[in-house]
Parts: sequence; structure tokens; C-alpha cells
Amino acid sequence: MEFSKDRLLETANAACKNTLMETLNIEICDVGVDFLVAKMPVTSKVYQPDGVLHGGATAALSESVGSFAAHIFIDTSKYFVRGTEITANHLKSVTSGCIYAKATFIHKGKTTQLFDIKVTNDEGDLVSSCRLSTITLPKK
Repeated sequence: MEFSKDRLLETANAACKNTLMETLNIEICDVGVDFLVAKMPVTSKVYQPDGVLHGGATAALSESVGSFAAHIFIDTSKYFVRGTEITANHLKSVTSGCIYAKATFIHKGKTTQLFDIKVTNDEGDLVSSCRLSTITLPKK
């Protein structure tokens, strides 16, 4: 079944209810043929003790956007996706506003997928550069 962009965004955001994505206020905000974008507000809720964005929150945003991107191209009634590895290089501190994670396919295989995920701030500055590997497995 093929979705329109608006329908896909609505469905993805509805799936965030009662999950870590809802806890972190992550919103899927754009999708294309080979990418997905999500945003997360930077507030004290996602700070380290010294008042800057926690790298773990950035990694959670990155894994969420990459995993959602992998889900778009599978039949979720027959398969599920799991992250197998994530790496994150944090390059810039953020204390306010929002961060945006754009997951782009590097490899879109039937079983494994690899994503490049760029995390930027409101000004478009690169905050983190991440890579996510996912695996698609059959439901039993």
C-alpha cells in the first residue's frame, strides 16, 4: 500500500505515542524517496548535567529517524526492523531551539540497511554525524 507524504507523516507520528519518541518530543517532519527527517526540541529534558544537549538524546533521535526510514519500505505486517549498530560523532554543543536529523540511505538491501544521519541545529550547523545499520527480519 502506497501512502501520500502527508499520510505517511501522520502515520509515523501516530506510531510515536507512548514511546521514547513521545518522551523526547521527537516529530517526523519530512520524508522523500530516500530520506526521512525528524526534529527534537532541545530543553532541559534532554540536557547533560552541565546544561547542554546530551549525546545520548542525539543518538536516540538518530536511531529513531533511521529506523523509521527503514520501516517505510517494508511490509510491516510481515517484517520488523531493528537497529544493529549506531555511531555518533558529536561536533557542536546545543542549548536551545531544535535539532533536526536527516537519515539518508547509503544501502537499501532486503535484509540490511545503512543510513547516513546528519543532525543540524536551527541555523543549519552540523551538530552530529551518525551512521546507523538496521536489519529487517520476518515476523514469526
